[in-house]
Amino acid sequence: MQQPRESMEIPPGCPAHGNIQMYGPSFGADPDSHYAQLRHYGPSAPVDIAPDVQAELVTSYDAALYVLQNPASFVRDSRRWNALNEGRVPAGSPALPMMGYRPNALFSDGAAHARLRGAVTDSLATVNEHQLIRQTQQSANYLISQFSTDIRGQAELMAEYAQPLPLLVFSELFGCPPEIGDRVIAGISGIFEGTPGADEVLGGALTELIALKRRRPKDDLTTRLMEHPAQLSDEEVLHQLVTLLSGGTAPLAAAIGTSSALYLGEDWQVGLPVEDAVSQTLWNYAPIANYAAHYPTHDVELGDRVVRANDPVLISFAAANTDPKLTEHREQLSAKAHLAFGAGPHACPAKDPAFMITVTAVETLLNQLLDVEMRVPFKSLTWAPSPWSRTLVTLPIRFTPRAAPQVSKPAGSNAGQASQQQAAVSAPAAGPSRTGSGAAPQPKGGLFSRFLAWTRGE
Repeated sequence: MQQPRESMEIPPGCPAHGNIQMYGPSFGADPDSHYAQLRHYGPSAPVDIAPDVQAELVTSYDAALYVLQNPASFVRDSRRWNALNEGRVPAGSPALPMMGYRPNALFSDGAAHARLRGAVTDSLATVNEHQLIRQTQQSANYLISQFSTDIRGQAELMAEYAQPLPLLVFSELFGCPPEIGDRVIAGISGIFEGTPGADEVLGGALTELIALKRRRPKDDLTTRLMEHPAQLSDEEVLHQLVTLLSGGTAPLAAAIGTSSALYLGEDWQVGLPVEDAVSQTLWNYAPIANYAAHYPTHDVELGDRVVRANDPVLISFAAANTDPKLTEHREQLSAKAHLAFGAGPHACPAKDPAFMITVTAVETLLNQLLDVEMRVPFKSLTWAPSPWSRTLVTLPIRFTPRAAPQVSKPAGSNAGQASQQQAAVSAPAAGPSRTGSGAAPQPKGGLFSRFLAWTRGE
């Protein structure tokens, strides 16, 4: 591979020996300075992606494209991982859930990858665009209803909106009944939060969902995967669903949060559409920051560095998108030329729905809370100290609170029907009253059960 040679001079303050750490508070506080430091090594650099877990991290846009688009030399099957096979990866390492092998399209190559990916992409292609927008709007309206009556006129947008919204949308797309949907959400949320036993919760819920669809197939994503001509086994269906959840929910939450913050931020140019905020997020704050481990099938050269066969090569989508060599050409590039969704045979199969969900989520927030604004400047927001994603820790907002809805209907009268219908759009459906006024008993169950009860006006 011929890559442009770059200076190997070690920057001041950077140890000449030892890898740069891509995790922890220092990285989370200023990831861009870490990427700038790494660029002194050339198109790629040695990093610790987790304690005692080494990898080569590609920071160059051109080199990233080369790796992503060259499946003959760079494969995704992590069972090849030298350090793991030699017992050099610590047990319980946070890198294992992200890089360890799973029997899904993400970690497969060749014909096996084509078969699994074909089933996923074909199933996603059947999702109705207008229905997806409606589902996103309905989920957004429900979540807004939960905090919009707070008499303080304040909310934390990541925890109360950006993070749960994709979980609701995916639970609907999968065709989950209430109780299974609750456990799917609890399981995938627990995995991201490191909750013990979360894997088992998610696996059990999806196993029940697949068994249900075998008995009673419906018009949903789970059934389409199961009925695809590729004839996936139940275990294969389960792993593709896990991939869709893990690859869709957390990155979408990051994109919704960052896009909202940019749009509401002090530097945003009034009049620009929400789509511009989402595009800027994908370019400058890639939700999946460092990921996509590849394993060279032979020793390869990246600039002046040689990477050994089967040592992991990770792609820094965040660094590649902000490669200084792109700066002078960004205006000529397509708005979709960023690598936030990857490239090559493993590019995200749901990039268009993901963009649509993010835009709809931000627009619904702005339409429902007309005077919403951030309580702190954009530059004061903090980022999670994870190497894998670029996501805000919190996004505090303020707004004019809504009046608590009145849902009672006069006895023997139809006069209250319209107000009942309006209340069904905005009434809180769970949890204690945030308005301080007396509230009727709320529906029980998890997030998805409460959401479905709200959609039925219960």
